[in-house]
Amino acid sequence: MPTTRTKALAPAALALLLAPLATACSGSAGAAGSTTVTVTVGYQSKTINTVTAGTLLRSLGYFEEELAARGKKDGITYEVDWQDYATGAPITAQMTAGKIDIGSMGDFPLLINAVRGKELKQPTGLVSVTGYNLRGGLNTVVTAPDSKLESLADLRGKKVSTSVGSAADGTLVRALQRAGIDPSGGIEKLNQQPSVGASALQAGSVDALSQFVAWPGQLAYEGWAKALYDGAELNLPTFHGVTVREKFAKERAGVLDDFLRAQRRATDHLRAEPVAAAESVAKETGLPAEVVYLYNGANGIATFDPALRPELIDALKQDVAVLKDAKLVGDVDVDAFVDPEPLARVAAGTAEYPGAVAARPELWLKGQARTRSFDSPRELLKAARGADVRAAYVPDAVTGTLWFADKAVWVAEGPELRAFVTPAGAKAYVAAHQGSGARIVSFAEAGTLAS
Repeated sequence: MPTTRTKALAPAALALLLAPLATACSGSAGAAGSTTVTVTVGYQSKTINTVTAGTLLRSLGYFEEELAARGKKDGITYEVDWQDYATGAPITAQMTAGKIDIGSMGDFPLLINAVRGKELKQPTGLVSVTGYNLRGGLNTVVTAPDSKLESLADLRGKKVSTSVGSAADGTLVRALQRAGIDPSGGIEKLNQQPSVGASALQAGSVDALSQFVAWPGQLAYEGWAKALYDGAELNLPTFHGVTVREKFAKERAGVLDDFLRAQRRATDHLRAEPVAAAESVAKETGLPAEVVYLYNGANGIATFDPALRPELIDALKQDVAVLKDAKLVGDVDVDAFVDPEPLARVAAGTAEYPGAVAARPELWLKGQARTRSFDSPRELLKAARGADVRAAYVPDAVTGTLWFADKAVWVAEGPELRAFVTPAGAKAYVAAHQGSGARIVSFAEAGTLAS
């Protein structure tokens, strides 16, 4: 069930003649001589690469601060109604019913949001991005820890849980196609909520689970799953973004600006204080901070930047074909859906955020508010030996996807130690470097070799 919390801000008096305008946009008339406007925001607390438009933003109170300043100027009391959902689909349903003004969701759900909004006469627009990964590493296929499955090809004829219409399902479809497996008939696909699929994997009622951030990392961290396929192998961008009802954007353009300004502030905070941000999100969601940091950290899988980057919009256009094949959408006018003007207003005169950089091995020691980065996996393992480690992270040697060092598959090649997210990735590397003596080793052996 979604949870709802409302925060009241900046009470102020306003002439009654302004009440009709306020009530037209998620607003409600208050006592005589006053007006209240409620802005309803739909978000996904546990889809943690949306935190700058959801969980983290809410905990920091930046949107409320921006609205309080606006309220002092225009004499309106602004309230924010935060509504938490597990996926993007119910957010779209509420937006098309006129009950949510601003929402955040993944790239595939955003396309469905665009189509449903147009169909139901509540058109929406994509106005910003939260977190992205240019290779697709935010989505992962996992299996049980003791599973005999070693590669995506082993999924033929198996039961796989995913959320149809999600970015994770898009990754599964594309990965199966590349492996020569018919996504519609080559596996038995179960359309399930992430939590249901996770439970099914633990119970052994499905063979694999394809899901989006942060489910794969959480399951691996808890010892309930191991990675089978790294979405970054597709080398196609994936992201989450912010969508708004067009009617709200027109009638409350200033409020939308406030939201985007607050989102940028939350992005600044996350980039400057990634450990503190991870701890905050963990407290709000109940997720382990170590898992949050895997995705949102300084070298995390997600890069946070509100900009509507051309490569992300191009990827969104490529996603349309996958949803059309699944008969979830028809044609989608992506260019018409993308609305860069509000963010351009807010970001005018500010410096652009740095783009994604190659991840580095990173060590988080217990009791420390900062992490340490290293130039190589060997250096990280050497530093971790005998230390009080909270979490150690290493990038995949090929895809660059960050993963837990003790959950990675390790390859020793002469003096070099390389980490891989999946067994298939490690085996492919060894097969391609037979003359170098490359071999798969355990995490413990890798630690010994490093020292």
